[in-house]
Amino acid sequence: MNEIRNEGVSLAERHRKVMPSWTSLYYDDPLELVEGHGRRVTAGDGRTYLDFFGGLLATMIGHDIPEISDAIRAQTGKILHSSTLYLIRSQIELAEKISARAPIDNPRVFFVNSGSEAVETAFLLTTAARGSNQVIALRGSYHGRSFGTVAATGIRSWSATSLSPLHVTYAHNGYRYRSPFGHLDDESFTAACADELRTMIETGTSGNVACYIAEPIQGAGGFATPPDGFFVAVKSVLDDYDIPFVSDEVQSGWGRTGRSYFGIEHYGVRPQAMTFAKGLANGLAIGGVVAEERLMNSIQANSISTAGGNPVAMAAGNAVIDFIDSHELQENADRIGQHLLSSLAAISRSNSLMGEVRGSGLMIGVELIEPGSKTPNRVATDAVLAEAKAAGLLLGKGGLHGNVLRITPPMTVTLDEANEALQTLESVLSKVAAQTMTS
Repeated sequence: MNEIRNEGVSLAERHRKVMPSWTSLYYDDPLELVEGHGRRVTAGDGRTYLDFFGGLLATMIGHDIPEISDAIRAQTGKILHSSTLYLIRSQIELAEKISARAPIDNPRVFFVNSGSEAVETAFLLTTAARGSNQVIALRGSYHGRSFGTVAATGIRSWSATSLSPLHVTYAHNGYRYRSPFGHLDDESFTAACADELRTMIETGTSGNVACYIAEPIQGAGGFATPPDGFFVAVKSVLDDYDIPFVSDEVQSGWGRTGRSYFGIEHYGVRPQAMTFAKGLANGLAIGGVVAEERLMNSIQANSISTAGGNPVAMAAGNAVIDFIDSHELQENADRIGQHLLSSLAAISRSNSLMGEVRGSGLMIGVELIEPGSKTPNRVATDAVLAEAKAAGLLLGKGGLHGNVLRITPPMTVTLDEANEALQTLESVLSKVAAQTMTS
């Protein structure tokens, strides 16, 4: 037996000995988070941090929220698992809540365990329904780490293989900052992207496309936020070819954008399917697809999900939706998000590192650049992440070049906490900018 001795070995070193090299960790001295309350977490180093990343957007309501923790504890005292071969009352109740809120005609809901699995399910549905493996995805997209989802991911650093079960065409997204159409106004930019989409369908596909998949606001892509008319124009093109629209709401769902319950609703589009995961169970493993009945029922084979619809995750999901509604968290995301966006934009006017501030609600990206240019500044981004940690603030990062700060506090964040984070960020950004200018 190969027993590993751990005497005097740090937790990070133990991680590196038994975990894959491609499971990256933040910081040179990685953190272990051991406890959390509200928007604050305590790490293994004994320090308390203001959490403005929310477990990669999954801890959407915050840590140790009694209404959610109590619902989970109550369910664990009854039954942990039964499988979807039996009726699960909480699963049906959660599906009813999602169906009532989803901007989809005659919806049906299927539960899985993650965002990757949810997108895989959407691909299974659409490719089976259309008899085609052709998919249109967006440049800068991220849809998961599994075989099919990696194939539809438009970020080089997240694409582990060129092998694919899908034939993917990558269309323009709403990321104007580095777009060849970025010099155009919103209406002209949108028209150019829609025209290019039509050209791609006509020249790069057989015409029988299984689906078009898009994140309303791109997550790992650095919170690229399209102009308001963008997806209406896209949907008009898709409808001409009868191509189903799949909205990937894994990060933008449940009111986090502050503009609508699901990200795509803000754009006035009714998709044929939506994927969801992450925040719905406030950190527990969950995912799913809500789709039009005809599309959902297109599978002509047996299919179940052993752990999808798990009673514990369903209890958490029901509690989360109830909490969002009863505490008006979508409105809070809008109010606090607008304050964060406007304040960060004001800071950017005197900080040469900040190329663009963008996003909606509590999905905010700050793109960092080499001063006086648009050259991505990943070194400064890593420095800001580390300095913020040293100052007691946890952030995320993303973007095509790894140079975008991701600011995603739980939807329960208060104005005082937002101002605390802003004060820390302003100080840290100024410090790193000064170091950049002198180096």
